[in-house]
Amino acid sequence: MQHIPLHVIQASWIAFAIYWIAATGSLSKMRRKETAGEPLRNAFMVFGAALMIAEIPYRGVLNRRFLPFEHWPYWLGAGLTVAGILFAFWARYHIGRYWSSSIALRSGHKIIRTGPYRTTRHPIYTGILLALLEGALAIGKYRAILGFAIMAAGFTVKAKKEEALLAGEFGPDFSEHQRQTGFFLPKLS
Repeated sequence: MQHIPLHVIQASWIAFAIYWIAATGSLSKMRRKETAGEPLRNAFMVFGAALMIAEIPYRGVLNRRFLPFEHWPYWLGAGLTVAGILFAFWARYHIGRYWSSSIALRSGHKIIRTGPYRTTRHPIYTGILLALLEGALAIGKYRAILGFAIMAAGFTVKAKKEEALLAGEFGPDFSEHQRQTGFFLPKLS
């Protein structure tokens, strides 16, 4: 029974990878890129991902389960994965040609205020984190929670650096956007 939600989770991540690769063909030319700390941050996040998915060959606390081995975490995880990936797709569609895997500004860069960017400044990260949360639930071990926390910290650091770059570029306009939107979660008021 758990194989069905695991297939849904795998198919969601495969669709995510295909869409991300296909969408890179329509990007604007890179104008400015911040690279300080990028290799270290990426290594940190890869470590977090490895904790989530790689079996650790020891019997310590990180390999203990925090959830019972039942079907519901897999189904909940599949639902969260689909929701997170769809949210990330929606955000990626709206940021369009200004998206970058690095902290960067592209030619003609502007503040995006459509789609999920109306209420959230980093909706791609929100979607990815929601989908990663499924990994922690489906795996059900403390190492997955630690891996998720590391990934969330990495996305938080990256998002803050992106905001510093955008604030330097757009000044008061970006400050106003910050007041009107939430960081990872939508600002509803």
